[in-house]
Amino acid sequence: MNRRDFLRTSGLTVLGVVAGGALVRGPLSREGKQSAVASAMSHFGVTEADLKKVMAAALEKGGDYADLYFEHTFNNSVSLMDGQVNNCSSNIDFGMGVRVLAGDQTGYAYVEGVTLDEMLRAARTAARIASSGKAGKPMSFKEKTPERDYYAVVTPWEEISLKAKIPYLQKLNDKVFSLDQRVRKVRASLSDQTSHILFCNSEGIIYYDYRPMVSYMVSCVMEENGRMENNYAARSYRKGFEFLSDDIIEVLAREVVDHTAIMFKAVKPKGGELPVVMAAGGSGILLHEAIGHAFEADFNRKNTSIFADQLNKKVCNERINVVDDGTIPFNRGAVNFDDEGVEGQKTYIVKEGVLTSFLHDRISAKYYGVAPTGNGRRDSFRSIPIPRMRATYMEAGNVSEADIISTVKNGIYAYQFTNGQVQIGAGDFTFFVKFGYLIEDGKLTRPIKDINIIGNGPKALADITMVASNEQIDNGTWTCGKDGQSCPVTCGMPSALVSKLTVGGEN
Repeated sequence: MNRRDFLRTSGLTVLGVVAGGALVRGPLSREGKQSAVASAMSHFGVTEADLKKVMAAALEKGGDYADLYFEHTFNNSVSLMDGQVNNCSSNIDFGMGVRVLAGDQTGYAYVEGVTLDEMLRAARTAARIASSGKAGKPMSFKEKTPERDYYAVVTPWEEISLKAKIPYLQKLNDKVFSLDQRVRKVRASLSDQTSHILFCNSEGIIYYDYRPMVSYMVSCVMEENGRMENNYAARSYRKGFEFLSDDIIEVLAREVVDHTAIMFKAVKPKGGELPVVMAAGGSGILLHEAIGHAFEADFNRKNTSIFADQLNKKVCNERINVVDDGTIPFNRGAVNFDDEGVEGQKTYIVKEGVLTSFLHDRISAKYYGVAPTGNGRRDSFRSIPIPRMRATYMEAGNVSEADIISTVKNGIYAYQFTNGQVQIGAGDFTFFVKFGYLIEDGKLTRPIKDINIIGNGPKALADITMVASNEQIDNGTWTCGKDGQSCPVTCGMPSALVSKLTVGGEN
């Protein structure tokens, strides 16, 4: 898992301010004259008859299931350095993919055009996974709409010019310089993405989803007595232009200056096995790396996860509840529907210390005989959906953070995080702590920086002995990589004590 941007940027939780106004689903349904799906079909230049023909071709060899995934994505980015906006880029991605399932096998093909001939060619290529020769039955589609739109926008990014975005970079640059005379360099970036998704499958489900995304990032370099330090701050949400405001500029500017300034006082601690207090928010990387990937059902179905035989068994303290949630409004990991037509939902992975559910796509759900959990996600129309996390977090406990810290005689308090990775089979993980504090005799003392934390997922989960009541989601630019695909995610947790982790520091 990483935070992908110009400086491996992340951010900590503070909600952006949403401007007033009526919320809308997205540009294709704003006028209300026809259904969202009808508008989407018009947008992609396809008809219901086309979809039925392509679906029939996908199942003509006897596949058990098929789906069609259409995507039209706009990406825009603009950045500032040395006081000037000096770089911008735009990209448009367009195409569709056809997936056919036959037993536990998957056939997949995609095309970067949507003529009927192109789509039929892709469908027949994907259909070759099946061999019974029994064609699928004729079908009809029923439009599906979410019970709630988790990322309705006020002002879509398609309506915003480059000129309108530039002042928000300039204001952020000026604000950072104004806060501390030690600031020497500022880099800021604003990127937005809009995806139009049309999906249908052989079960008769058809839906349209309008998916916005914005990422707002800043880094700064400061100098003190000839010594340079740097840090960063960022926020990312599924929001429109209304996300940008003077308030979010203030939050990011103060955060990046404060986080950089503390680095001048930070030291590297001595390494070894130590108790670690994970701060609220970004510490959710522990859940993502230590257990989240190992709870994805494809790893368990293939018996490669260390948790494969732990379902319905106690895996940690009974006060611990871990959730993977696609229903947090405007969250980077939110999904109205996943990429298999399953509605977004909240899934308890661990309930009162018991492993209660894996994270399922359609394939794994069928294997385990359960309903999909809405975790079938894909990088783009070029990729098959696989089980992926959304927003993974631990629910609040019953003590204060101060109470937890007071129990530690010699340990560390891990506050800001960047990259992490895990070996699914063994459960071993590592992640990088940008900065935190030493804990000495129950109190936070000297700042520390640039350390690695290493551990084993099941053991770390079992070693969580105290959980605070300060639950928090980190709304930074977290991006998760798996099997060559990337997906936007978030993570979070309350402050928690892990009784023993390996801390890489000075000898």
